[in-house]
Amino acid sequence: MILKIAIAQTNFLVGNISANLDHIIKAACHARDELGAEMIVFPELTITGYPAEDLLLRADFIANANNAIYQLADRIVDIALVVGFPEQDGEKLYNSAAVLHRGAMIACYRKQALPNYGVFDEQRYFDAGHQPCVFEFNGSFIGLTICEDVWQGGIIDASKQAGADILLTLNASPFNLGKIHQREAVICRQVKAAQIPLVYVNQVGGQDELIFDGASFVSDAQGDIVFRAAEFREQISVIEFVDHHPVKNTCAPLYTDIISAYQALVLGIKDYVRKNGFNGVILGLSGGIDSALVLALAVDALGADKVEAVLMPSRYTQTMSIDDALLEAEALGVKHHIIPIEPAVNAFTGMLAEVFAGSSRDTTDDCRDAGASAMQGAIAAENIQARCRGVVLMAISNKQGKLLLTTGNKSEMSVGYATLYGDMAGGFAPIKDVPKLLVYQLSRYRNSLSPVIPERVLTRPPSAELAPDQLDEDSLPPYDILDPILERYVELDQSAEQIIAAGFRSEDVARAVSLVDRNEYKRRQSPPGIRITGRAFGRDRRYPITSGYKGI
Repeated sequence: MILKIAIAQTNFLVGNISANLDHIIKAACHARDELGAEMIVFPELTITGYPAEDLLLRADFIANANNAIYQLADRIVDIALVVGFPEQDGEKLYNSAAVLHRGAMIACYRKQALPNYGVFDEQRYFDAGHQPCVFEFNGSFIGLTICEDVWQGGIIDASKQAGADILLTLNASPFNLGKIHQREAVICRQVKAAQIPLVYVNQVGGQDELIFDGASFVSDAQGDIVFRAAEFREQISVIEFVDHHPVKNTCAPLYTDIISAYQALVLGIKDYVRKNGFNGVILGLSGGIDSALVLALAVDALGADKVEAVLMPSRYTQTMSIDDALLEAEALGVKHHIIPIEPAVNAFTGMLAEVFAGSSRDTTDDCRDAGASAMQGAIAAENIQARCRGVVLMAISNKQGKLLLTTGNKSEMSVGYATLYGDMAGGFAPIKDVPKLLVYQLSRYRNSLSPVIPERVLTRPPSAELAPDQLDEDSLPPYDILDPILERYVELDQSAEQIIAAGFRSEDVARAVSLVDRNEYKRRQSPPGIRITGRAFGRDRRYPITSGYKGI
């Protein structure tokens, strides 16, 4: 007995039900007519895209999604479809999977394990199912599960006990570094314990902050992977089962963490720009490492013709910064401009001279925290420069209809080393969740493909260049010290005492923790950015702005 099941690792647009329906039909016809499949399995909540968030609270949206299921059943014949959708049943809404065949829904499963942690809010929208679902198809008994279900052994066991020979699981499992290895290890362990083969179909594509990496796979009953789809790209593949056993197929190799992170960032930029209808992107190019990496990512995502760079030197910009920025733009073949900001800075300084007269120092709460320069009353002047650049970039963005990319990294966002309405101004923040040390690793990886970032950019000490001879380390601990502290405090929720006990200097920990705590208000006003770590600001880490609790 032979059964051919197609795995549709596909990229859907949240909320566009009609386009998603067309995408499903096209994929199903391809699997049936060109690959000879008898069944095709799509990701979780295929009809609506995932996550649909509060669209799921709209009655009209749910009605359209449910109607789409019946349209799909009518339009596709001679191949069975397993499709995720939000199922309305009276007052209850379920995260469900429908099996459609020959004009009818022959089975429907309701997700039992609803995740409500990290980036997931499923209990806000859905009721939980309570029963396994096993249906007969061409001589095989097939069980259905959805995403979180297969992380829990009891639900897999229940499907096996209900008579399933093969288990299908529909997923929208978002990417973060190390997630692919964790996912395969946990699920294959569950499969081996239950002794049932499993087809794992994962979504691919960018959706706001989230990236879905694909990497769909098939495990045999012993927990060995016999097929794996590629990471970060759409793919329709067919797996053959002989007497309920999957036949070994190709296994795409897994990328290293650095390559995975780079691919995730490229896909995130590409889909955010494409799905939101922008005709290109623009960014400020400083000659520093962060903007150099964002420029390379943008070109790799969109093509050089869709990317524009603007150099905006000030009196403090070093000549080598301009030279390096020009080398980067030319190496990547992007259109670029040089617009000095000194006239705008002088105009603002003159306008404010009377108001500033007699002020001896600035607050460090609403600005780039610049350490010693704060004592010299220089913060407002530094921020005026950054905000002049923000005005220039936003004006070009508005005029040309291009999305403005910001270039701040996670280390800077953590400690507030950025200027509100200045270098934080923009529509999308590609490296918002990339720590500074990883910025260097990703840049060196990109240079291994082709040299686009000058070596001097990789080796010179980082600087905001908003004051004479300014260096980041004048205001912050060195990044090889700061980043591990931030990882422990932001991503692992360790206390200052725990971090100090791990061997870090108390003064470095106290400074980092204090900066993180008091800059939550800034992060709330920053653009959305791509999530690549296990704990990103925004969807993952949600701290109150107004709080009497201090981390140290």
